[in-house]
Amino acid sequence: MTLGAIPGTQHAQPPTVATGANKQPTPAKIQPAAVTQDTVKLSSTAQAQLSTIKAAVQEAAETPAQTAKEAQSGDLQARRLLSKEAAAAEAAKGA
Repeated sequence: MTLGAIPGTQHAQPPTVATGANKQPTPAKIQPAAVTQDTVKLSSTAQAQLSTIKAAVQEAAETPAQTAKEAQSGDLQARRLLSKEAAAAEAAKGA
């Protein structure tokens, strides 16, 4: 069996090769983009919330010795924390 051309059809043309005229010019020197600095402005409400969160994180990271020292110097939050810890320890003993 031999292959032949099918009557009534045309042959596909091969793709053309790009010549020097079709090439895009290469830039002589690529410059880096300018460095920009974004800024964020927080509302007074957001600033208050951020301060509260920072304080909570700082309190959570305190050592028991720091908490005791603050309680002795009159820090009400430290006193409440020490009393809660003492109550929890007492409950654990009784259970």
